[in-house]
Amino acid sequence: MSASVNHLEERLLDDHELLEDIMPSAITLAMMLRHRMMASWLRAEFEGYKTPAEAPPYRRDQPGHIVAKSPQYGWIPAPLDDDQKARFGRMDLTEGVKLLEQTCLKCKKGDGNRVALDPETMTHLQQQVNLTAELAINISRDTYSRVLRTIRGAIYLWAQALAEEGLTGERNHYSADERARVASLDQPDQYWRKAMAETDSLPVPDVREAGFLERLFGRTG
Repeated sequence: MSASVNHLEERLLDDHELLEDIMPSAITLAMMLRHRMMASWLRAEFEGYKTPAEAPPYRRDQPGHIVAKSPQYGWIPAPLDDDQKARFGRMDLTEGVKLLEQTCLKCKKGDGNRVALDPETMTHLQQQVNLTAELAINISRDTYSRVLRTIRGAIYLWAQALAEEGLTGERNHYSADERARVASLDQPDQYWRKAMAETDSLPVPDVREAGFLERLFGRTG
C-alpha cells in the first residue's frame, strides 16, 4: 500500500475529504515509519475513547447548553443559574472520529446536536430547578468541528514535519535510515498541543455541511 506524505497533506487540506477516510492512510504511514505512539493515538482517535480520563484535553469538558422540552414550544433553554450552567452545561466528546464527523455533517451551520442527559444527572438537575420536563444538553456544530479540526491539524503538522525531513514522493516502503531520521517525530502530543493552540490559523478545512439528500439518506458514493 502506498503511503505518500505529500498525498496525505493534500487530502488533509481538501474539504471534500472526510477525516474518517483519511485516517487509515495516516495509520498505515505511522506503522511503516515505526511511529508507534503516533499510530496508537491515531487509532484511539479513530475508534474513540472508553473513558473521558483517556481522552486528550481537546475532547474534554466541551461547552454546551442545557435545554428543557416544553409541550408548547419544543426544546427551549432550561432556567439554570450560572453555577448550574457551569456544572452541568459541559460534556466530554469521547466518540470515534466517524461518529463525531457524521454528527457534524448532519448539523447545519449555526445549529447543534442534542444529547440526552443520563437519568441520574437529569433527576438531580430536575430537583434543583424544580422541573419535571425532560432535559438534555445541546452541543454546537462549531464545537464538534473544532475538535475534528484539532485532530486534522495535528496530523497535518506531523505530515509537514515528515516532509521537511525529505520523506516526499510516492512510497511503498521506507528505509532504515529514513525511519531513523524521523524517529524523533513520533510525538503525537507535540502535534495536538500545537494544533490546539493554532487551530484558527492552520489551513485545514472545517467539516463541510452535508447537502439535503445526504442528511436525509446518509453518505452516498
